[in-house]
Amino acid sequence: MNNKLLKKFADLAVKVGVNVQKGQILVVNSPVECRELARMIVESGYEAGASYVMMRYNDDVVAKHLYTYASLEVVKEVPDYLVEQFKYIVDKKAAVISISAPTPGLMKDVDPTKMQAAAIASNEKIGFYRKHMMSNGSQWLVIAAPTVPWAKKVFPNIDSDEVVDKLWEAILNASRVTEDNDPVKEWQIHIDKLAKHNKILNEYNFKTLKFTNGRGTNLEIDLVKNHIWGGGGEKAANGVSFAPNIPTEETFTMPHSHGVNGKVVATMPLNYQGKLIEDFYLVFKDGKVVDYDAKKEKESLKSLLELDEGSSRLGEVALISYDSPISNMGILFYNTLFDENASCHLALGNAYTMNIKDGNSLTEKELLDSGYNKSITHVDFMFGSEDMEIVGIKENKEEIQIFRNGNFVF
Repeated sequence: MNNKLLKKFADLAVKVGVNVQKGQILVVNSPVECRELARMIVESGYEAGASYVMMRYNDDVVAKHLYTYASLEVVKEVPDYLVEQFKYIVDKKAAVISISAPTPGLMKDVDPTKMQAAAIASNEKIGFYRKHMMSNGSQWLVIAAPTVPWAKKVFPNIDSDEVVDKLWEAILNASRVTEDNDPVKEWQIHIDKLAKHNKILNEYNFKTLKFTNGRGTNLEIDLVKNHIWGGGGEKAANGVSFAPNIPTEETFTMPHSHGVNGKVVATMPLNYQGKLIEDFYLVFKDGKVVDYDAKKEKESLKSLLELDEGSSRLGEVALISYDSPISNMGILFYNTLFDENASCHLALGNAYTMNIKDGNSLTEKELLDSGYNKSITHVDFMFGSEDMEIVGIKENKEEIQIFRNGNFVF
């Protein structure tokens, strides 16, 4: 892959993604396979004025061996040194860049109860870190880089010596990084466009959204009072603007945790903990999933829904036109970062406090009383389609068409 393009991508992650400030600490989380990009991000971080760049590597294959061979008690253990490391990141209000490079299906033979137990134990010890990031306590970003197994899954008919470059090309195109452009400038324009969608939806102040399509989705979602539509650019607690996902095409807000009713049919597979859940649907009553099915990996879906009380309720609803750049690429990425931006999506689990007025300063009780959903997980799945119809219903029962034939009408 062209090093000039990779350096552009790294600069974009640092300057727009987290917008690292002079003297700020930057943390880079990366799979070991993505060290080339990770090293460039480290360099870009220092060039932008970061005082220190902390490099944290991870390895999904090593994690698989842990879940396969270690005892349940060992899997549940969260070492003190790791807790202290996350405390340091939070206390220093470091900016965090995470590189996503999944291997779809890697964990298909792993006992899901071990992974569930590890997730619960991790939340008990380092849930404070996740809460800090989900409330925009400091800047954060998720981007992606290809690995050979992921690239082969996306492009099974491409020769092995070309397949990684092929996926890099798709990732960079989706991220608006090309040979002859200024991606930083293009992203500022793109963020402004998303902000206009947010403004229109916030002015309508809908009480309920109704979704229907020919695939079987017939769903009504009540929104919390004083909800806020966001997407594209966000603002951290330190006042710094940042873009948490590259790429992104979404505008999203907070559903009421007890106000979701009807059926939703997924339109893309869900890669959850290395297992691919396919052809699934969920039925909601008063906010909670009361029925579900999947043609593949139903047990993994069950594990997700039973992780805790909030994992069977919604924490996010996001709107994306079917006629959008990533959707038009016609590629199934098997990676939520991309696939969620090709389709309207919902998230099971924790809500973002920034999606409700004064959410980052409200107490947990005040949030929960407002309809905020609390969970140790947040898992997006796609349900948008070319024939999706979305109607917004205002407090006075007035109905406004939002989507027609899969796309925004405004």
